[in-house]
Amino acid sequence: MKSLLLIICLLVSSVGLAKIRLKVAVVAPEDTAWANNLKLFAKDIKKYTKGEVNMKIYFGGVMGDEPDVLRKIRVGQLQGGIFTGKTLGEISGDVRVIEIPYTFFDDRTKALNALEKMTPYFNKRFKDNKFINLGFFELGMIYFISVKKTKRLEDLKGQKIWTWQGDELVTSVIKNMNLISVPLPLTDVLGSLSTGMVEAAYAPPLGIVALQWYTKVKYLIDFPLAFSIGAMLIKQSVWKKIKPEHQKYIIETAKKYVSKVNDANNIENGEALQAMKDNGIAFIKFPDKDLKEAQAVRKSVVKQLRGKLFSDEAYKKLEGILKSGKSPKTN
Repeated sequence: MKSLLLIICLLVSSVGLAKIRLKVAVVAPEDTAWANNLKLFAKDIKKYTKGEVNMKIYFGGVMGDEPDVLRKIRVGQLQGGIFTGKTLGEISGDVRVIEIPYTFFDDRTKALNALEKMTPYFNKRFKDNKFINLGFFELGMIYFISVKKTKRLEDLKGQKIWTWQGDELVTSVIKNMNLISVPLPLTDVLGSLSTGMVEAAYAPPLGIVALQWYTKVKYLIDFPLAFSIGAMLIKQSVWKKIKPEHQKYIIETAKKYVSKVNDANNIENGEALQAMKDNGIAFIKFPDKDLKEAQAVRKSVVKQLRGKLFSDEAYKKLEGILKSGKSPKTN
C-alpha cells in the first residue's frame, strides 16, 4: 500500500513539474531588432515560469516557408509560428480585410487604429480555429519594386510579378491590375528577379532589404499598395497545458514585446527606404489621378473576395471603423 502511494505521489509530482516547450518558427531573418526582442521575450518566459515553459524560436526559414511551418504545427512538430497575412488568412480569412489594397495608402496611424479596434474580433476567429494569438505585428506598408520604370499605375500592366503561392488576396489584386502573376515560394523570389523570370515583387521595405531583393531591381513605386501585418500564433491544444498564471504572464509580456517590435519595425522600415535610395533605387511617385484607379481596383477586389476569403461581417466592421474616421481615400 505504501509503495502504491509513493508511486502515485511521484506521478503527481512529475505531472506538476512537466515542462512545456514551445517551438515557434518564423521566416524572418535573425539579425534584426525584431529577432532580438523575440529572444528577450522567450528569455522572460523561461525566467518567470522557472523553466516550466520554454520558447525556442527558429528564424530565417530554417523550418521552411510559412505553409511548411503551418503544416508542422498541425502535425505537432512545432507548437507555434509567426505568420504574415497570407498564412493568417488560411487560418481565418477575416483577418485579410486589414490588407485589402489601397485602403490606408500611407496613413499608418489609421491602419494601426483599425487593427487595434478589430483585434478582439480577429482573436475570436483564431480561437475558433484552434489558435491563440499572442499579438499582431506591424510589418509595414507594402510597396511594389520593379526592374522596369513605371510612371503611373497603368504602366504596371503586363509586368511579370511574383505572387506568393496560394495567396487569394494578392492573386485577386494582380488579376484586377492586369499584371502577369508568377506564383512562387518566398525563397525563390531573389533568384527569379536575377534571371528575369520575375520583373516585379512586393513587400514592406524591411523585407525588401532583408531578403536582398533591392539588389535586383531599379525602381520602387512610392504608392503603398497595402498595410501588412503578422501575428504570433500558438496551437490552442498546447496553450491549454500551460498554467493559467503562466498564460496571463505570457499574454501581458507579449504585449510589451510586440509593442517594442512594432516600434522597431517602423524605424527599420524608414531606414530600409533610405538604404534603398542610397543604393541607387529610384523612387517613383504616381500622379494624384491614379487614386481613382486604385480605388477602382480596391472595389473590384472586395467584390470578388467578400463572402469568399473574408466574411461580410468582417468587411462591414472594417468599413464602420473607416467611416468613423472620415477617410477621404476609402470607398
